[in-house]
Amino acid sequence: MLRQSGVFRANEQVIDRVMDSNALERERGITIMAKNTSILWGDTRINIVDTPGHSDFGGEVERTLSMVDGVLLLVDACEGPLPQTRFVLKKALESNLPAILCINKIDRADARAPEVLDEVYDLFIDLGANENQLDFPVLYTQARAGTASLKLDVASENLVPLFDAIVAHLPGPEVDPDATLQFQVNNIDYDDYVGRLAVGRIIAGSMKASQNYSLCRRDGKTVVCKVAHIYGWEGLTRVERESASAGEIVIVAGAEDVAIGETIADLENPRPLPPIRIDEPTVAMTFSVNNSPWAGREGDFVTSRKLGERIEFEARRNVSTRVEQLTPDAWRVMGRGELQLAVIIETMRREGYEMQVSKPTVITRQAGGEILEPMEMLVIDIPAECIGVVTQMLSTRKGKMRTMVTHASSRVRLEYDIPARGLIGFRGRFLENTRGNGLMNTLFNGYAPWAGTIRSRANGAMISDREGVSTPYAIFHLQERGIFFVGPGEPVYEGMIVGEYAREINLPVNVCREKKLSNMRASGHDEAIRLSPARVPTLDAALEWIDEEELVEVTPKSVRLRNRVLKTQLRNKHRAGYLDAPPSEMAESS
Repeated sequence: MLRQSGVFRANEQVIDRVMDSNALERERGITIMAKNTSILWGDTRINIVDTPGHSDFGGEVERTLSMVDGVLLLVDACEGPLPQTRFVLKKALESNLPAILCINKIDRADARAPEVLDEVYDLFIDLGANENQLDFPVLYTQARAGTASLKLDVASENLVPLFDAIVAHLPGPEVDPDATLQFQVNNIDYDDYVGRLAVGRIIAGSMKASQNYSLCRRDGKTVVCKVAHIYGWEGLTRVERESASAGEIVIVAGAEDVAIGETIADLENPRPLPPIRIDEPTVAMTFSVNNSPWAGREGDFVTSRKLGERIEFEARRNVSTRVEQLTPDAWRVMGRGELQLAVIIETMRREGYEMQVSKPTVITRQAGGEILEPMEMLVIDIPAECIGVVTQMLSTRKGKMRTMVTHASSRVRLEYDIPARGLIGFRGRFLENTRGNGLMNTLFNGYAPWAGTIRSRANGAMISDREGVSTPYAIFHLQERGIFFVGPGEPVYEGMIVGEYAREINLPVNVCREKKLSNMRASGHDEAIRLSPARVPTLDAALEWIDEEELVEVTPKSVRLRNRVLKTQLRNKHRAGYLDAPPSEMAESS
């Protein structure tokens, strides 16, 4: 769309996925932050907001829905509507937004566009769409080739049918030229030259640079603020403007203490807009100051003050995140899922922060005298030969099967209802047991009564009993007991987890032991030391693997696993988190 609307020059070199400008988005292949762009088609300016599809980043979807007048629903011609599609579409239909359906990748060998269209209609009906919302135009597209057609069997050479459908079927903004200004802040950014930036849409009235306006806060108070600069978009380029009118998506600079959901309104007659409604978080983790023996060696920001400021900034910038300070050195950070929290941790470590984080836990509720826990709808796509091992894994995690559909390509799609805590630590095991051929998608599915105890990680940990440097000799004689996370020549400290034990209990080990070098002749021949490669955990894998009594030490250079109790003499070999229990029972047992 950007190419064919004339945003780029004919000879301009453009990278793929230009909207996913964040390095973390490119590495993971997902959209994390919602982003804006603008194109000109004829005399019509089309503002485009690219939102994430993953439900963990649903806060980005919810806060941007007030900026748009319609949605472009993109569905794969083979996969059909996935849980992410259901989540985003549900929010759009609740906001009464019209939709245009694009069935993409129709050139795939396994494309099944007619069946996918029926599945989309079923999804609309299942989500309670009204008659007007069900009367949506359908286009068949090949995004890489840049073609769109109104009929599946009619070839096309460009995206003109798509642009025409957007102009014809999606309404423009309802503009009242005589109304006073209403501008709601939907996103926060920062610029080194002009400071804090507020991104949003002008709902009514107009705005001029270097003017004073009223800032209507979420607590009901109203203060005076100055709009120093106004920026708009032309393609992917940010351009400064003198003024902007209703219906336009712009960036405002000058209000240093503005927050998401607040309204910039007329100075004399301020009319605040209703606050942005955001779903509650379901997963929590504890962020704390690193207190390991090697704290402060690799990070630039290691103090509780710096860590607290950064966590509070994240809560202001990310509307789906909540923060509670537990102690002067620890914060409870709540979000939509462990993926969202892992992205926050990875972003902070790349900025130079050093910390330690706990195992993700679910946020429960009390209702009618019983404990309710968050549930997820899980959709997995696996080869047919993996059905047995996957269904066994899910049954031990209290999953209940909804449907099972076998496709012609000898792959099976399973739908499950499963507690959110049953999915903590599941992704890594799932990919391992399906040999990387499995696909899984999740969607928050409300609250249900506590499903009972779920067995956590079956294996214990091998924990270093001293500080030093690991040796090939020690690892060789210990590797038959489990899988190592560290290789030879790596520094370790007492209490650091160096591997996964084959049994259910924890095992203190000495990975620094060296072979005794004496002048006595050995009775047997020397053994050749052959080491299995270490399974070095990534941040996501470490968060999935740890137990309640373990922590992940995160620095800009390293990801280490450790036990809460570093001293071997003070630590029990039996694992505290072998079975989970409702929060009330856990409090009584502690």
